[in-house]
Amino acid sequence: AFLYVLFHYIFLGDFLMAEMNELLEKLKIRELLDRYCDGVNQRDSEIWGSTWSKNAIWEIPHLEIKNEGRENIINIWTEAMKGYPFVHMIAQPGYIKINGNEAEMRSYTIEAAVLPDGQELRPCGQYDDICILEDGEWKFAKRSFTNLYGE
Repeated sequence: AFLYVLFHYIFLGDFLMAEMNELLEKLKIRELLDRYCDGVNQRDSEIWGSTWSKNAIWEIPHLEIKNEGRENIINIWTEAMKGYPFVHMIAQPGYIKINGNEAEMRSYTIEAAVLPDGQELRPCGQYDDICILEDGEWKFAKRSFTNLYGE
């Protein structure tokens, strides 16, 4: 009986530890998404830019936009944000799958933005992401946005 209990303690302990580690990594990826939104909502290129990997790709296929490289992406975003007196974004992950130092995530966004002429935009969208561990932190290696409704 002792060996039975010991075996199950060791097996379940390893199993539970692996599950806890995966849950912790998923939480870190969720925090990456939250930090991205915080950067948008604070209009802070340092916060927002910290979410991208060095060789990241940011795509918006329906607008035929594909930007590459963290510094380039940050510069483009900073200029684009000047055209919106107000922007607010929230996002929720629908799916996170981790495979070693890489993860896939699908998230859904709700945004509100105001153009200089007062026109309001309220797009709802989906991001399909590839995240990687870079310098010990999860970063977006690729984000591809699909508009689901509005614009």
